[in-house]
Amino acid sequence: MESKRKPEWLKIKRREEEDFFKIRRILKEKSINTVCEEANCPNIYECWNSKSATFLILGDICTRKCKFCSVKKGTPAPPSPNEPERIAEAVLNLGLTYAVITSVTRDDLDDGGASVFAETVLSIKRISPKTKVEVLIPDFKGRKDSFIILANSKPDVVSHNIEVPRRLYKKIGRNEEQYYTSLNLLTWFSNRGFLTKSGIMVGLGEEPEDILEAFYDISSTGCDILTIGQYLTPSANFLPVERFYTPEEFEKLKRIGMRFGFKNIHSGPLVRSSYKAEVLV
Repeated sequence: MESKRKPEWLKIKRREEEDFFKIRRILKEKSINTVCEEANCPNIYECWNSKSATFLILGDICTRKCKFCSVKKGTPAPPSPNEPERIAEAVLNLGLTYAVITSVTRDDLDDGGASVFAETVLSIKRISPKTKVEVLIPDFKGRKDSFIILANSKPDVVSHNIEVPRRLYKKIGRNEEQYYTSLNLLTWFSNRGFLTKSGIMVGLGEEPEDILEAFYDISSTGCDILTIGQYLTPSANFLPVERFYTPEEFEKLKRIGMRFGFKNIHSGPLVRSSYKAEVLV
């Protein structure tokens, strides 16, 4: 099945302004990866032009093989020992008041990379204490010791994406057990007073009842914030788009989702996990 042609509301205008080039220069100088580039995010021009970026730690090679994601897969290199300090310096140089830190999944590491997340949060707070830090984390295979390591660094927001409704997990290359691992992660951090956030994509063949089930399951964890965005296939080598939702349908999904008790929902065709993250908290 071929991917459908993008509708007009999904076409992105390329806008490389002064702040775009400044961010790109600083990231290159400090050898820092961003999910903006690695995941081919459609919002890169808008975010970088407004001095916002999502930093990708622990390298740019993922140990999992999800069928929707363009991040490179394979055997990653060991973590860079000075990465937390380089990220913190970039945050300071860019004058960010809100920083989002995410990573590839590192199942090869004993703690899944939780200690590097924690060190990065602490480094940012040490040299830029007014900056709020959101961590968008993998599931750490559900390991509580990894949760504790991260929790001790006191990030301002803990974000973890469910990605798709439960029924589609096999389709994207995951098993149902991982769905419940993710829900348990959100519950663990919510129960300890952290502001929590999750996100789902639509357009991969889900039915309305699948979305409602996801809303119920995610809200039941105590999750505060939800993002809903359109799945866009990175290339012909990935899962095709089954359906494009209209902006009006995304507004409807937001209205329905808010009935489940979320504090805030950001829903739209180009919404991604960390898009305008600072306005949701």
